[in-house]
Amino acid sequence: MPDIPRGNRPLSPHLQIYRPQWTSATSILTRITGNALLVATVLIVWWLIAAATGPDAFATADAVLRSWFGDLVLLGSLWALWYHTLAGIRHLVWSTGRFMEIHRAETFGKVIVALSFVLTILTVIILWVTA
Repeated sequence: MPDIPRGNRPLSPHLQIYRPQWTSATSILTRITGNALLVATVLIVWWLIAAATGPDAFATADAVLRSWFGDLVLLGSLWALWYHTLAGIRHLVWSTGRFMEIHRAETFGKVIVALSFVLTILTVIILWVTA
């Protein structure tokens, strides 16, 4: 590379000098939950394929899904689904040009995180009562 004089300018921001914001945290969380939902989908597809394969394969897959680990994965997936859905709605709202001011965008992010937990708890209660 050619030796270009860059002056006394800093390099691009990094974690030692960058202060995380709600908008960046929720953006990163949206990407994480999207990937986590892919992992949960693989687990559910494995369960469905095992059901079609035979009783022994289904018993193994069902035992995993009904274990504490399976319950934890499904609960986390439920929260991720609610969060990812609400974050998608937030991006649709942003596409209209609304809530783009910094304070409104941060408040919107906080509301989405809180609402995702509330909707997860309500869904678990509804599933528990109807089961």
